[in-house]
Amino acid sequence: MRSKCVRRAVLGIVVLAGMLLVGQTNGGELNSPSAPAPTMHTLEEIYQKVTNIAAAVTAPAAAPAPVAKTGQTTSYATGDDGDLEPGVASPSPRFTDNSDGTVTDNLTGLIWLKDADAGDGTETWADALTLCNGLANGQQGLTDGSSAGDWRLPTRFELESLLDLSKVSPALPSGHPFTAVQSSFYWSSTTYAGSTAIAWIVSLSDGDVGFGGKGNAYYVWPVRGGE
Repeated sequence: MRSKCVRRAVLGIVVLAGMLLVGQTNGGELNSPSAPAPTMHTLEEIYQKVTNIAAAVTAPAAAPAPVAKTGQTTSYATGDDGDLEPGVASPSPRFTDNSDGTVTDNLTGLIWLKDADAGDGTETWADALTLCNGLANGQQGLTDGSSAGDWRLPTRFELESLLDLSKVSPALPSGHPFTAVQSSFYWSSTTYAGSTAIAWIVSLSDGDVGFGGKGNAYYVWPVRGGE
């Protein structure tokens, strides 16, 4: 029933579009003193315009964002994560070392700094934002030609996308090419909704997610891309 309704709607649009285009060809109302100059269309042009309108109406909705597998393959109870292993499988290889101080995550398309300790130690939230926003070619082993403003502090979900929850210390996929990964909490750019003085943090030790006061000091891992 739904498909019939869609076809009827498309047919109506096609007919209406054809009438409008033919009307343009005839130059509007004959008795109108301000009728526009005739605009001639070939049958091929009319067919193409009508086809474009129909395609726009029947185009499927954008696919939802997929959720990746957590990495757990051991089951501890029927129906748990390790039993069902739901989600999208990671590509192989998961990461590509670009040999310029950056690493591309082939699952998300995000580009991460290869050095996972960008501040060479912990930073406050404000300093973490400043560090990431100012990161550029020639710093932290970068030879990628990037400029200040290309890099940013990742969101909470972007940090979580790196995790492999079958691993600890660090909770990252086996064979990852990153250096200086700290088994500790990392800042995200995401502020905690309950208080603007707090932001979300993600532990690369075991995948724990929490939040901390923005005056606290945690590790920093810049990212770019994800538009």
